[in-house]
Amino acid sequence: MRGIEGDAAKTYFSALPYLVRKDIREFFTMDGRTRRPPRDRFNAMLSFIYSLVMNDCRSALESVGLDPQIGFLHAVRPGRAALALDLMEEFRSFMADRLALTLINRGQITDQDLLVREGGAVHLEDKARKTVVVAYQERKQEEITHPLLETKVPIGLLPQLQARFMARVIRGEMDGYLPFLVR
Repeated sequence: MRGIEGDAAKTYFSALPYLVRKDIREFFTMDGRTRRPPRDRFNAMLSFIYSLVMNDCRSALESVGLDPQIGFLHAVRPGRAALALDLMEEFRSFMADRLALTLINRGQITDQDLLVREGGAVHLEDKARKTVVVAYQERKQEEITHPLLETKVPIGLLPQLQARFMARVIRGEMDGYLPFLVR
């Protein structure tokens, strides 16, 4: 399963930069997913936003009594919140990738907002971090109809809802876990 996911991720990340406006694409190129440290501007944006989504997923799991370290899809390693990474997969493209592309394509984040350090690591300047955090918080306030509940909920509640469903399935209170899918 991990091998299939890895191949799919490779294909996905190779196509993602083509969603950047043509006139700025040269500044936000991406040669696959790199992290620790990110090696290009696009990966730096993704890494920062993924950390925000990851923290929300981890908090959601802990709030429902699940151990974020013990996952299903991601390998269990010391210091790695495997279950939080599993949960985050449901929101990665919807909450993070989409936000990164929006900020870049609207010119809210430019190549000047990301610093390329000696050695090739790239990181967001403080002002850019603030821009991203504000945009992320605004995005979390937007509402979407949850497919299982069939009611509007703020996007920021999605990790909490999914963590609750996951906990109910694990405890035998609910049959089968339904991941969040955007319609």
